[in-house]
Amino acid sequence: MSVFNLEALLALLGLFVLLLEAFVPSVSSKALAGICMTGVAGVLVLLVTVAGGQEALPAFVGAYHQLDSLAMFYKAFALVITFFVLWLTLEASPYLNKFSLDGKLGEMFSLPLFVCVGMMWMASAKDLVTVFVSLELVTVSFYVLVAYTRKSALALEAGVKYLILGALSTGVLVFGVAWVYGATGSLSFEGITNAVQGGEGNKTALLFGVSFLLAGLGFKVAAVPFQMWVPDVYQGASTPTTVFLSVGSKAAGFVVLTRVIEALTVSGSMVREEVITVLSIAGAVTVVVGSLPALFQTNVKRLLAYSSISHAGFLLLALAARDSVRVDLSPGGTVAFYLATYLPMTVLGFAALIQMRLNGRGEELDDFKGLAQKSPSLALLVTLAFASLAGLPLTAGFFGKMWVILGLVDQQLWFALACAVIGAAAGFYYYFRVILAMFTPEESTEPFRMGVLARAVCMVLGLTIAVLGVYPKPLQTLLAKVPVAGTSASGH
Repeated sequence: MSVFNLEALLALLGLFVLLLEAFVPSVSSKALAGICMTGVAGVLVLLVTVAGGQEALPAFVGAYHQLDSLAMFYKAFALVITFFVLWLTLEASPYLNKFSLDGKLGEMFSLPLFVCVGMMWMASAKDLVTVFVSLELVTVSFYVLVAYTRKSALALEAGVKYLILGALSTGVLVFGVAWVYGATGSLSFEGITNAVQGGEGNKTALLFGVSFLLAGLGFKVAAVPFQMWVPDVYQGASTPTTVFLSVGSKAAGFVVLTRVIEALTVSGSMVREEVITVLSIAGAVTVVVGSLPALFQTNVKRLLAYSSISHAGFLLLALAARDSVRVDLSPGGTVAFYLATYLPMTVLGFAALIQMRLNGRGEELDDFKGLAQKSPSLALLVTLAFASLAGLPLTAGFFGKMWVILGLVDQQLWFALACAVIGAAAGFYYYFRVILAMFTPEESTEPFRMGVLARAVCMVLGLTIAVLGVYPKPLQTLLAKVPVAGTSASGH
C-alpha cells in the first residue's frame, strides 16, 4: 500500500466520523475519539512499515508529490501530534461540551484528521500549487476548530481574528507565488532551484515575489510582524486546538519554509545572501518580540502563546544559520529536531492546563499555586516540561537551542546571536515563574483528581523529555539522514 493511499484512507475516516456523528446523534464522544485515535495509530504503524520501501505513488499524483526522508519524517510527526490532539480533546470533553452549541464534539474529532491529511500532503509537495492547496485544507479546518466552542466570547473573537488575518495571508501568499512564477518560469521547487542557480529571470522581480511568499508563510509560523493573531487566538481557542496550532500548524509551515529556503539558497543562487539576511533579521526580531511580552503575562495560556512566537524565531534562525560545521544536521534537520523535542513538552504543558480546568481551576498563575502539594507527580512533570521549554541542560529543549546558537556563531550572525541569547534568558524567567507558583504553598484542601490514563500519558511525555535531554543521539542520527530532496545531508 502506498503512502498516498494511507493519506486517502485517513481522509475517508474523517468523512466517515463526520457523517456518523450527523446521522447517529446518540454516538458518544468516547466512541468517536476511539475510532479516530485507532485510525491515526493504525496509519502511523502502516507508515512506519512502508517507510523503508517507500512504495511508488499512484501515477496521477507522482508529478506533484515526493517521498524523500524529510517528507516521511513530517508525515509521522503529523500523525503523532494529531493523536495527542484527539486524546486532549477527549480529556477536555467534560467542559468543552458546555461551550459547543449542541453539546457535541463530533467535528472536533473529525476535523483534526483533515488537518493531518493536509499536513501530510504539504510535507510531500514538490511545487507551490500543491503547497497552497494543502495549506488551505489545513487553514480552513482550523477556522472551524478555533471558533468551535461558540458559547465562549473569547472563542468567537479568536475565530473572527484568525479568519480575517488568515484570509489576508492567503492573498499575500498567492500574490508571492504569482511573482515567483513570473520571475523563474516555474512553480516546482526543482525549477526554482535551477532558475536561481542559472541566474535566469529578473532578480528584482524574484526578490519581490519571495518577500510576499515569505510573508504569507510567516503568518502560518507566527513570525514577526505577522504574529499579532497568536496571543488572542491561542487564549480564545479550546486548549486541544491551541496545541494543534502551536505544534502541528507550526510544523506544517516550517516544512514548507524548509523546502522554499533550500530552493532559494542553493550554492550559486543569485538571491542566497538576501534570503539569509531576511531570515536572520526576522528570526532575531521574532525571538525578542515573543520573549519580552511573555515576561509580563499572568495567564499561562497566553504566556505559552508568546513563547510559541519566540520558538518560531529560533526555528527561523536555524534555517538562517546554514552550513554549520559543528552540528551533524542540515538546517532542515535542525528544524526537525527542534520540532520533535518541542512536541512532548508543549503537549505536556497544555495537558496540565486541561487537568487544571477539570479540577475547577483556571489558567492564571495564581491557579497553579499549591499544585505541588495536591499533585506532586503532575507538578514534577510540568516542571520538567517548562524547564525543557526554557532550554535547561539535561532536558530535550536544551539541544535545539544550543545547536541554533552554535550555528549563529559559525556564521558570525552576531545580531541574531544577541537576540537569541536575550530570548533564551527571558525564557528562564517567565517559564520558571510558573514553576515557582506551583511550589508556592496554598491553604486550600480541595483534592486534585487526575485519571489513570491522563497520568500515564503525561508520564510517557515526561520520560520522553528526560531521555532526549540525556541521550538525543538516536533522534539526531535519524535526522542526520533527513536531507531535503536535491540537497546533501550536511546542507552544503
